[in-house]
Amino acid sequence: MKRLSGLKLLEERDGEGRQAEKGDRVVYNTRIFLNRGDEVPLNDLQAKQIPKEIIRVVDGVTFIDHTIVLGRRQAIAGIEHALEGMKAGGYRKVRIGPHLAYREKGIPDLIPADAVLVVELWVQETPMSELNGSKR
Repeated sequence: MKRLSGLKLLEERDGEGRQAEKGDRVVYNTRIFLNRGDEVPLNDLQAKQIPKEIIRVVDGVTFIDHTIVLGRRQAIAGIEHALEGMKAGGYRKVRIGPHLAYREKGIPDLIPADAVLVVELWVQETPMSELNGSKR
């Protein structure tokens, strides 16, 4: 993982296939925790409003298949940077500083202003180039 101020790799398990890079479409799951350990229930809240086909529940934990194109700012900066270099089946646990997350705004009633987050990420599918739809 590329060294970026405010992003610290805590744990990693490699996946298979090619690494995700900017311009790739990536399908991933995430769990977000406040630095003190409390889980942010974003997946549970989102699951009430999105199609059931992209929701999985494993051991009582709700997972949502998020799909983004890296580099298009479709997720917080810390998550986008952490996904770069990951492969299908891979896992990363990272600590994300506030300037790469929700900054001074936070998310009312979920994430306080200037919160440091601990995020677990799993890549579900081999990254695909958004330019030509191939797995390069």
